[in-house]
Amino acid sequence: MCEHEINEITPLLPIQSNRSHFDGSLRGGLGMRHLQTFLLFLALCLVYSMRVNISMAIVDMTDITKEDHFEWSYSMQSMILSSFFWGYVLLMLPSGELAKRFGGKALITVSVGVNALVSLILPTAAYYGGWKFVVVCRILQGMSQSFVFPSMHHLVSQWIPLEEKGRLSTIIYAGSQLGVAIQLISSGFIASAWGWKAIFYTNGLLGGLWTAAYVFLGAASPEQSKMISQHELKYIQTSLGRTEEQKKHRTPWPKIVTCFPFWAAVVAHCGQNWGFFTLMTEMPTYMAKVLNVNLKQNGVLSSLPYLAMYLLSFPVGFLTDLLIRRRWLSITNTRKLANSIGLWGPALALIGLSYAPEGNMVVSVLMLTLTLGINAGHFTGYMLILVDLAPNFSSSLMAISNFFANIISIIAPLICGVIIQDETDPAEWRKVFFLASGIYFCTNLCFVLFTTSNKQPWNDPEENLSEENAEKPVEK
Repeated sequence: MCEHEINEITPLLPIQSNRSHFDGSLRGGLGMRHLQTFLLFLALCLVYSMRVNISMAIVDMTDITKEDHFEWSYSMQSMILSSFFWGYVLLMLPSGELAKRFGGKALITVSVGVNALVSLILPTAAYYGGWKFVVVCRILQGMSQSFVFPSMHHLVSQWIPLEEKGRLSTIIYAGSQLGVAIQLISSGFIASAWGWKAIFYTNGLLGGLWTAAYVFLGAASPEQSKMISQHELKYIQTSLGRTEEQKKHRTPWPKIVTCFPFWAAVVAHCGQNWGFFTLMTEMPTYMAKVLNVNLKQNGVLSSLPYLAMYLLSFPVGFLTDLLIRRRWLSITNTRKLANSIGLWGPALALIGLSYAPEGNMVVSVLMLTLTLGINAGHFTGYMLILVDLAPNFSSSLMAISNFFANIISIIAPLICGVIIQDETDPAEWRKVFFLASGIYFCTNLCFVLFTTSNKQPWNDPEENLSEENAEKPVEK
C-alpha cells in the first residue's frame, strides 16, 4: 500500500431490542455480506498485484542476456516505476466525492476493469511504443486505482455490521499486502516459464474474470442486492442504525489547513511512503543486480518482507487495542509508540542492511524482511490519528494526506535513479538505504513531537455553534 488508506471508525448507535434475533440466526452462517467481503478482498489482491507487476517484469524485460530485451537506462526504468503514481495522485482529491456520488460498486468495477484491460495491452505497447508507451499505460492504471480506497470505504460502510467490522474489514484491507506477496512470488515462475509478457496477460485475465463476476454478484449496498435474504438485510440495517438519514457536515477546510497535529501526521505519512515505495519498486532490482539471485528466487525472496508485514499487522493491532483497553498508555501515546515501531524500527534495520557483508544474501534478505515486517506498526499509528482527530471528516483528512504522500511515492524512485549510476555497486545502494533511514527517523520525530489523538473542536460544528450561542448574553 504502501499507499496503504483506512476504514473509518463508526460510533456505536442505539441498538434495537430485536437485534439478538438476527445475531442468533446469522452470526453462525455465511451470507451476502461475506461474499461481498471475499470479492473486495480479491479486488485489493488484484489491484495491488497489477500495481507492482512491473517491478518484477522490468528485471526480465531489461535482461541483456535475452535477444528481445529493452535497452532502457536505469533512469528510464525509474521513470516507468514511478509513473503509476503520477496518475494515482492526479485523481486522488476528487476520488472521494466521485465515490460518494456514483457509489462504490461502479467505481471499483471501473478500477479493476481498466487495470485489467491496460495489463493486456501493455506488452504490445512496450514493443511498438517503447518506454514512453509503457509510462502512458502505467499512468492510466494509476488514475483508475485512485478510486479503489474511496470505493472500499463506501462499500464497507454499507455492507459490514458493527459487530463484524473489525474482522471483515481486516480481511478486505489485508488483501493489499497479500496481493503484493503473491505477485512477487508468482512473477518469477511465470516469466521463467512463458516470458515476462505472461505476467501482464495473467493479471489481465484474472482482473477480467473478477470484473465479470462482480458485475453479477456485487452490489453497492444490501438494499440494492437481489440475492440477499430479508433476515440478513434486516440484520445489517439494524446493526448500522439505518433508521434515519445521516447528517452531512460541510468540510471545514480552513480549520483543517491550520491543524498542526494533522500536518504532523501527514509528514509521517510522507516518510512512510518514501521508505515503503523505495523498497517496493527497487527491491527486485537490488536482489538481481547486487545479490545475483535468479528471477525465480528473486520473486520468492522479494515477497518475504510483504508476507512478514501481512502477518505482523494482526498482532500489532491486537497489542495497541490491549494497551488502550487496559489503560496502560493513553491513546495518543499508543499511536506514537506504534508509529515509532513502524518507522524507527525500519530506520535501524536499513542501517543494518547497509552494513551487511557484500554478497551475503541471507543477511540482506533477513534485514529487508525485518524492515518491512515491523513497518506494520504504522497501520495503528498515523493512519488512526487521521480518524482520532476528526471522525466526521476522516475521509477528507485521508485524501489530503494521501495526496501529498503519493507525490513522495513519485519522487522516491526518481531520486534512486539519480543516486544509482551502477546498479551492481553496493556502495551506491548504501546511499539509498541511508537516505530512506534518515527520512524515516526525521518524519517520525516530527510525528512524536507534534501530533495528538485529541478530537478537534471543529469535528462537531453543530455542537460548537450551540455552545457559542449558549455563551452569548441574552438581550433584554
